[in-house]
Amino acid sequence: MPDAVITIDQLTGWLRRCYDLVIKNQAELTQLDSAIGDADHGINMARGMTAVINKLERDRPAHANELFKTVAMTLVTSVGGASGPLYGTFFLRFASAAGPATELDAAALDMALRAGLTGIVERGKAAVGDKTMVDALSPALDAMEAVIKNGGDLAAAVRAARDAAAAGRDATVPLVARKGRASYLGERSAGHMDPGASSMTLLFDALAAEIPS
Repeated sequence: MPDAVITIDQLTGWLRRCYDLVIKNQAELTQLDSAIGDADHGINMARGMTAVINKLERDRPAHANELFKTVAMTLVTSVGGASGPLYGTFFLRFASAAGPATELDAAALDMALRAGLTGIVERGKAAVGDKTMVDALSPALDAMEAVIKNGGDLAAAVRAARDAAAAGRDATVPLVARKGRASYLGERSAGHMDPGASSMTLLFDALAAEIPS
């Protein structure tokens, strides 16, 4: 029977899987960013996630808020460009919403993730359709919430989020960027996948892999 909650150990495992996927896809993320950005997204994300894992090797927070505050602060101080502040805000808001829990059920996980989305929107002033990480994150959370409201379990909700994130990522290809470095290219930004949406999708790939079906 699928787990009804994600434990603190699984939340830590999620981060480790994020690290693995970022390292595996570092070159691709950088290649995507070379087309419409500063050609450093993969490098920056790899540096940040490496710092996160190194930090967690030395310090294993026992509660979700401590864990994700550590992640947030580490990313802000180690990731360059816009990615550090945006992902840092995402995980800091996640930490605040999760609170001092040692496990999260589907609704609590969705609430924490949605708090992260709100933080990104407030900081980056981006909306769906602007060709940013929001294009992956927002539909992922809508899909997760729909499964939960229909009585689906945690694993089903996370799988739906993963699939919706990937679809949102792919949908950035024809868009003209309206935010960030890519927006300077105007119409020339169309035809390229957004690197931020791509790295955000990796987070949901990792989350789905961590929670058994």
